Amino acid sequence: TKRTEQTAQLTRKEQKDLKVLALFTSVYCRSKHGGKKTPLLLEGPEWLGLNIEKYRCCKDCRDFLEYAFVRRLRCPLDPKPSCKHCEIHCYRTGHRERVREIMRFSGQYLVKRGRIDLLWHLWF
Repeated sequence: TKRTEQTAQLTRKEQKDLKVLALFTSVYCRSKHGGKKTPLLLEGPEWLGLNIEKYRCCKDCRDFLEYAFVRRLRCPLDPKPSCKHCEIHCYRTGHRERVREIMRFSGQYLVKRGRIDLLWHLWF
């Protein structure tokens, strides 16, 4: 199918969405979770060129990110809407609330520290 063929090569929009999610999750994790943080290293051809190794997370946040990335790639809609604008939500119970919490906290955190460019992602 078309989606299976695209899995090996992410669109620019998918890359941007996944990078923002990785950034926000690493900011949230750094502020909320203690313990050892390791770089995000995901295996597979679909992750090549995503360049998310610079973000560090605890094991729980890394597991959450892997789940969120896979759900994003398996989205049946074409073209893909932003998850917040989607009518069918594919996260299991609890994950959608966690994404909201992470995005809300990290967005405010980064904007307060001068990342005004992230406001664009907030509204669109």
